[in-house]
Amino acid sequence: MFEATSIHDADFDKIILKDVTANTSVEIIPGCGAILHAFTIVHNDALLNVIDSYENTADFKNNVTAKGFKSCKLSPFVCRIKNATYNFGEKQYTTEKFLLNGNALHGLLYDAVFTVKEKWTDANNACVVLEHQYNATENGYPFKYTCTVTYLLKKENVLTITTTITNDDEGLIPVQDGWHPYFSFGGSIDELQLEFQSKEIMVFDEALIPTGELLPYEEFGSLKKIGLTEFDNCFTVNFSECQPMCVVRDAAQKIQVEIHPERSYPYLQIYTPHHRKSIAIENLSGAPDAFNNGMGAMVLSTGSSSTFITTYKITLLP
Repeated sequence: MFEATSIHDADFDKIILKDVTANTSVEIIPGCGAILHAFTIVHNDALLNVIDSYENTADFKNNVTAKGFKSCKLSPFVCRIKNATYNFGEKQYTTEKFLLNGNALHGLLYDAVFTVKEKWTDANNACVVLEHQYNATENGYPFKYTCTVTYLLKKENVLTITTTITNDDEGLIPVQDGWHPYFSFGGSIDELQLEFQSKEIMVFDEALIPTGELLPYEEFGSLKKIGLTEFDNCFTVNFSECQPMCVVRDAAQKIQVEIHPERSYPYLQIYTPHHRKSIAIENLSGAPDAFNNGMGAMVLSTGSSSTFITTYKITLLP
């Protein structure tokens, strides 16, 4: 049995998708960028949420940038744009919604209000469809488009998130897409094991802008303790390897999160915050600064769409 309900409380207005039989639930906050607020399962006779998120709406609105854009939708660009400036067609554009050291960060929809377009359930699924219509409100991105996000909770602790970008403008528009979730099992990430299937690591400059150089990287091609490793890096994904593409495992608690992106997300960004209580694992359709370097940048014609899909699965280990 599955449920999809709207909840209004003092902290958030949220949508809850629930597998009633397993007592697995997903919480989404439409008014705060359609973020994934919680992915909760029963573990050791208690509820465990593997998503590091915000305390309430005020915390989100006041601290979304200070707290690392946790769980945010990255659209219409991901990570950084060098000097907040790019050329498209015969024009130059400069975006200023959020700048760090002069570079634009994490797109324009991270704090957007999404509208609930549809909720449904059946014997095997619970689903909500959210939508935001971007009306060219930022001078640095004067292109209209619709972002539709579908959360689908399935049996066995499986959550698939599908994003569709539709060009509502009168001409071509540049786009990227990504997600920025932080995962945690309640302790330090130093004790966790990590595995991800990569081909290369991007060489960044001091401002975390790709230089264009790619180096072979397979250091975490099998499960390896994170320890004191620090990440703020982007990798090309090796889709020739079997899924899951990425695993974060707590061996002591015998639980892991698996990430299964489709080929629409060929880049993976990983970030370890200084507090080391969670780890950001970001599926990206393009590289940082793609509007300038072209690595994964897409162009949509009027009325056309592009879809991006990733799946998270929580697995209890024997």
